[in-house]
Amino acid sequence: MNGTVLPAFRLYIHPNELNKIKKDIWSDEAVPGALQTGTVRIPVFVSYRGAHTRELQKKSYYIQYRKQTKRKESEFHLNAEFNDPSYIRNRLSFHFFDKIGVLAPSASHVFLSINGKQEGVYLKIESVDDTFLKKRNLEDGAIYYAVDDDANFSLLSSFDKQAKKNLLQGYERKCGSSRHDNVLQELIYFINTAKDETFAKEIKRYLDVKQYLLWLIGVVCTQNFDGFVHNYALYFNEKTGIFQIIPWDCDATWGRNINGEDMKHDRIPVTGYNTLSARLLDIPSFKSQYFALMKHVLQHEFTISRLSPCLTKWHAVLAPYLEQDPYTNITSAQLEDEQKQIFHYIEKRKRYLFLSLSRL
Repeated sequence: MNGTVLPAFRLYIHPNELNKIKKDIWSDEAVPGALQTGTVRIPVFVSYRGAHTRELQKKSYYIQYRKQTKRKESEFHLNAEFNDPSYIRNRLSFHFFDKIGVLAPSASHVFLSINGKQEGVYLKIESVDDTFLKKRNLEDGAIYYAVDDDANFSLLSSFDKQAKKNLLQGYERKCGSSRHDNVLQELIYFINTAKDETFAKEIKRYLDVKQYLLWLIGVVCTQNFDGFVHNYALYFNEKTGIFQIIPWDCDATWGRNINGEDMKHDRIPVTGYNTLSARLLDIPSFKSQYFALMKHVLQHEFTISRLSPCLTKWHAVLAPYLEQDPYTNITSAQLEDEQKQIFHYIEKRKRYLFLSLSRL
């Protein structure tokens, strides 16, 4: 060990309750249990989380505290990161977003056991909820999760290209009220119907444009392929009356896809995808702003020198714990190979993005 100890998370679930969730991996129904960290044992509810990852041998979990506690959270997520051979792509992505000025959940690694059986290394991810806002001294408001590809900022469904029956398709309200539903629908309708001149003048009444462009840069740099129409959250600030966007589920990044396979460095264009991004970048002033922000990020943040210290430090901590993880055979040498793969990706992706900017 290098002196740094991963927090031990010990879950206890009655075998009958554990069998209940194992019988239907697609159910979101939670079962009661208890979580022990240190000497403290707290009642919780436990359920599986994720989409395609539910079919994997190593499951991911959603944990909710059953009672109000003095802790600065009411729930969190435990991601198995099973398809990511580096085990740090999600965490590195959130770190990168934070460094470029985008709201992002905090994340840290833990070692999980259930009923005394070692389950291995997990990534504990902060939930994007009202507590997320309070921690950052942000105003109350509403938060929406983009739960499927219909969260594409379009009037048409991503699935069949037909008109949506409801403009809230693809979204799940985490906090807020039906009044906020109307505000989100108004935003989506405006994005799709406003003429260019009106859109250019009025979009800032709805959206923190600079923050959105920085988020877009983050998704483009990391190549989170489904992050443009899925895997994000929207935060509506009650005081300012505008939306900000927050990244989520960024494991298929830094040169790998959702199955952990290589993704070419030029898979996603410099402009990204989705209706809102296209409309913004069709406005000359926003396009210039995007290019200037992108160049700054590529020069100062999307660099090996800026990102490698965290990556190598996390791997040094994780290596001995991965040896105890029953679901992986990843070795220290393989982690070093993953570091090299990520570094090579950054170099190639940076060159591709600079070249793309020069041609537009």
